[in-house]
Amino acid sequence: MNSVIETPPTPVASVGRTVVLRTHGHAHGTIVRMASPGDVGKLIKPFVFLDLIDTQEAIGQQGIGWHPHSGIATLTLAIEGQGGYVESTGHEGTMTAGDIEWMSAGRGVWHSGFAEPPIKAFQLWVALPPERELAPAFSQHLSVNEIPSDGPARVLLGRSGEAVSPIDAPAGINYLVVQLKAGQRWTCQPPQGHRVGWIAVMDGSLRTPDPVGKGELAVFDHSDAAIGFEAVTDARFVLGTAIPHPHDLHLGYYSVHTSAAALIEGEHEIARIGRELRARGLVR
Repeated sequence: MNSVIETPPTPVASVGRTVVLRTHGHAHGTIVRMASPGDVGKLIKPFVFLDLIDTQEAIGQQGIGWHPHSGIATLTLAIEGQGGYVESTGHEGTMTAGDIEWMSAGRGVWHSGFAEPPIKAFQLWVALPPERELAPAFSQHLSVNEIPSDGPARVLLGRSGEAVSPIDAPAGINYLVVQLKAGQRWTCQPPQGHRVGWIAVMDGSLRTPDPVGKGELAVFDHSDAAIGFEAVTDARFVLGTAIPHPHDLHLGYYSVHTSAAALIEGEHEIARIGRELRARGLVR
């Protein structure tokens, strides 16, 4: 992925892709579910799920208590606030503003966490390819200073220009968090084959060339064209591009797999881990 900040007054409307779908998602308490595997996730897979959290309330065990996943990876981006997480693999840690945590659930894992206000965060689910969906679970945590940048973009997954994320994510996926000042223009040219493209806006408003505002997710047409942005006000957003995920989504309550057989195997494993956690008194 190459990116460039434009200095000449190139109209955003002359650049690349157009918006084909937009949504503000559905609120569930303090969490806004902007995409899920049963709706927008079908259009932007391998990105299959996105939660936006923007609240002055604390989120504790009642909000994100122990729960399982298989077949997917989660990427949690803490924009404001601080918190912590723990996983059935024994991995645990704390997060502060700007940090990210990648958890590849593979064949199965349980996790829990808390967050202290003010909280601004995105949590993304990525559908894993067959060679990863039943692999052992693992996690990676990066502090804000460990995340590489390319101009106004920080590279959470994949690459942009010469900046390459150290996260061990599947190939063919780029995920950036971008911050623009009012009036600033920026163009993203995804790699060849990255026909999936979308943004979700945390703060401010953009033109791309259609207006996209705070709390909105916009999906671009499937093409290899560039994506142009102009900040109407100071703006902060996440941008995902990828090679399309070629598999149907086989869904469990907390799982997404590429086949019915893989889903069964993943659900058996998370049930097994659940029994262990109950025996230790960690879950009911």
